[in-house]
Amino acid sequence: MRRLGLLWRNIWWTLVLLKVLLYSSAASGQLALTSSGLDFGSVQVGNSSTLSISVSNASKSNITISQASPAGTGFSFIGPSLPITLAPQQNASLYVTFAPQSSGSANGTLSVVTGSAIGNSGKQRSSTIAISLSGTGTSSGQLAANPSILNFGTAPIGTSQSMTGTLTNSTPSSVTVSQASVTGSGFGVSGLPMPLNLAPGQSQAFNVTFIPQATGTASGSLAVISTAPNPTLSISLSGTAVTPGYLTANPSSVNFGSIQVGSSQTQYESLTNSGGSSITISQVSASGTGFSLSGLVAPLTLSPGQSVTFSVAFAPTLSGTANGSLSFVSDASDPSLSVSLSGTGASVGQLSVSPGSMSFGTVTVGATQSQSGALSASGSSVTVSSASSSSSEFALSGITLPLTIAAGQSVPFTLTFAPQASGSAAANILFSSNASDSSLAETASGTGAAQHTVGLSWSPSTSTVAGYNVYRGGVSGGPYTRINSSLDTLASYPDTSVQSGKTYYYVTTAIDSTGAESGYSNEASALVPTP
Repeated sequence: MRRLGLLWRNIWWTLVLLKVLLYSSAASGQLALTSSGLDFGSVQVGNSSTLSISVSNASKSNITISQASPAGTGFSFIGPSLPITLAPQQNASLYVTFAPQSSGSANGTLSVVTGSAIGNSGKQRSSTIAISLSGTGTSSGQLAANPSILNFGTAPIGTSQSMTGTLTNSTPSSVTVSQASVTGSGFGVSGLPMPLNLAPGQSQAFNVTFIPQATGTASGSLAVISTAPNPTLSISLSGTAVTPGYLTANPSSVNFGSIQVGSSQTQYESLTNSGGSSITISQVSASGTGFSLSGLVAPLTLSPGQSVTFSVAFAPTLSGTANGSLSFVSDASDPSLSVSLSGTGASVGQLSVSPGSMSFGTVTVGATQSQSGALSASGSSVTVSSASSSSSEFALSGITLPLTIAAGQSVPFTLTFAPQASGSAAANILFSSNASDSSLAETASGTGAAQHTVGLSWSPSTSTVAGYNVYRGGVSGGPYTRINSSLDTLASYPDTSVQSGKTYYYVTTAIDSTGAESGYSNEASALVPTP
């Protein structure tokens, strides 16, 4: 009997313990899931897929879902808004979106945090449920353009610029292009026959043209409509229209006038790009006998507003009129530009002087006398470059050099004789020019007469002498300079090369038959009066 009572007591405690465990389980606030995870399968990159998982409150008390946090690239929790409270046996759906950013498998978890009351204690029990997430990002490919932007840069108005692009089907299936339309002033497309079927990996080239009609920036687009995953492909178009390049010459013609045969003359010419776009000069040439250019080598590119200066020469080889031109070929709106050239080859001129000689007669030393002459050109103009006198007693004046004398013209000049000493004087007046006789001489002559004479005399030497020398100085005591050109056999000498108002100092020496010279005699002085 005692054993039976003990057995019953043990069974009772076991039942009590089982009831408590069952109560605790029911009151623990666990959520029941319809599945252990969400598998999104394959989703194209750029697209998204949303799935839901149902949860229910299998307990006998309220459960609050306070947080749902996704982990893993591409997964996001989108609803419902939390927190929410589920009564016993109440259900709810949790929504998760998968938006893959790249191709390949993706895995993650959704961590759901719940809370429930512990009996009547007023305390909360918190728990976390992990829901597995998985999916695969797949690349569907698309219709692509290369390049995706077409910029024509700068284009002159009225010209046509072309650029090439390529459409490529990178999808795993065929794509049909049904339409290609262009917007924007001046743009056009060709090379895309419609409809256009592109097999996987196949490409199709096309051309876009830009023909601007007005200055300024132009923009547009090429829209390609197809059955690709990207049904509308847009290719941006842009360009800037400028005024076309225009080549101008300054001066527009060159006249060299009359140039003597065998001579040359150079003038300068400039070319300017007067338009709004760059131009390239591809060819330059000079035509016409005797004409040439230098300082300009093709090809040459001129930016808008830029100029180039070069030289043009005329070197006639024959007398008479010569004509020619400068020719320029470029990609300007005026592709061929011509500059006319002209000049006259003149035969070599002749220079003459009249009179051919001048005689000034006798002129007192210290005085001057002038005579007039003239230079004349014939046959062609003559340029006199220089003139010189072989004697300082004859001076040329009245003309400024260099001097050009036209054919048939004469230019007067003055020649002055200013004797510095008594006696005969002569000179050649030389004129240098580009005439056939490049050096022309005029002779001049005259006689200087002394205005005053200092008469010198001395006592003859008591010894036998061959003659005497006479010396003169400007100051007493010398130095002295001999003034007689040959031995004076007399004991006297007239000094005619004196100037008024000056004082002179004289000494003499005796020369024997061997040529030996004595010492200076005593000094004598003379003051020349002023007229």
